[in-house]
Amino acid sequence: MSSAAYLFEGQIADGTRALASSLPPDVLKRRARQRRSMYVAQTVSYSLGGLVLLIYAYAGAVPIIIPSSYFLCGLTLTGFFAVLSETHVNDRFEDHYLTIFQIACNVALQLGFLVAAPEIGYAFLSVLFLVFGFGALRMTSWQATIAWTLTTLGVVPIFLLTDVPIELPVSTPLERVAAMLAFVLTIGQCAFVGLYGSSMRKMLYKRGVELREAYQRIEELAELDELTGSFNTRCLVRMLDDEIARALRSKVPCAIALIDLDWFKRINDGYGHPTGDEVLRTFAITVFANLRQIDKFGRYGGEEFLLVLPETAEGDAVRTLDRLLAIIADLDWSAFSPGMQVTISAGVATLKPDETADTFLARADRALYAAKAQGRNRIASA
Repeated sequence: MSSAAYLFEGQIADGTRALASSLPPDVLKRRARQRRSMYVAQTVSYSLGGLVLLIYAYAGAVPIIIPSSYFLCGLTLTGFFAVLSETHVNDRFEDHYLTIFQIACNVALQLGFLVAAPEIGYAFLSVLFLVFGFGALRMTSWQATIAWTLTTLGVVPIFLLTDVPIELPVSTPLERVAAMLAFVLTIGQCAFVGLYGSSMRKMLYKRGVELREAYQRIEELAELDELTGSFNTRCLVRMLDDEIARALRSKVPCAIALIDLDWFKRINDGYGHPTGDEVLRTFAITVFANLRQIDKFGRYGGEEFLLVLPETAEGDAVRTLDRLLAIIADLDWSAFSPGMQVTISAGVATLKPDETADTFLARADRALYAAKAQGRNRIASA
């Protein structure tokens, strides 16, 4: 009798058809495994319900055919849906548990035995509460409306169009034991519904946290240069736009510097690309370690990097770049290869009133070329 409590173990969707062949094999296997677990639990539940009815039959409250028929009907119904599952008919539907069909069949089964054995009718009616208690965890509002309407259409005629007495006998000790078991099973399943709902909420919360963390990580990766771990071009341009808008709005200075590793092609050609990659990473890490928290730094392209210096006037920007130039030149680059030396050139520009990012970058780029033209390993100001 408690079988209906297990009919809602899967996700309920709008019943839209989906081709099974379009689903990945691991998804199909997981779906089939979940359905098998549900059908096993359903079979156990029908067995327990049949046991309660068997006690009633032994007490003389109902004929012996009632418990045997109830168990066989439940087993047949479960087997029918199990066959559909194993032949992957279910996987043609988004709601691969065929929830509405299972609700309709199990409600019809309970009401059928209610009419056949009204002497213990409340035992069957109690299962309907479990059906909708569990269904509320999964069904959409439209599915719940359909299920409630179908159940109402079955219950109303029994109560209004028949005069059979619906009872739950407790006149003998054995009948009282059977009634106790029926309610204990019902209460146990209600507790299961509550625990299942709680576990679902915890699982959904955990997955929500994991999804947020994954999304945050994806956003971070989308903003970072894969080689150096610094900001990439797209992110740098967005940050520069934000800093320009803030500087113009707040009337504070803002400076940028385009930095280029001198003769980097010679490093790649002479020492190999893996060594060149390590040089770029070391350079980026060193610059990061010598910047303020408000500064923005990233790879602008190839061996060229962009440094955004908010709230920084031209003189301070030049001094910052001079310091970085000296730090880079003083690093022990021979650790990568004997005799290796790495220097940088940079072009510094300070934001002008009503200037756009394009013109701002263009002035810094011209200053960088001027630094290269003057012999490299130096800073030039726009």
